[in-house]
Amino acid sequence: MPYVNVRITRDGVTREQKRELVERITQTLVEVLDKKPEQTHIIIDEVDPENWGFTGMLTDDYRRLNP
Repeated sequence: MPYVNVRITRDGVTREQKRELVERITQTLVEVLDKKPEQTHIIIDEVDPENWGFTGMLTDDYRRLNP
């Protein structure tokens, strides 16, 4: 039973984009690993940009400085 956890920042990702992401990840597991779609679980965690950091900065601060 594959379990895939995708973490993205919460900033305008639409339901349709999430649906497509789940479909494509599932299809990749079917094609590459011969997994069954009905046993594949995809979890999308959305994180507020103020709770995600990289390059030594919070994402929301980085985006303000690098539009």
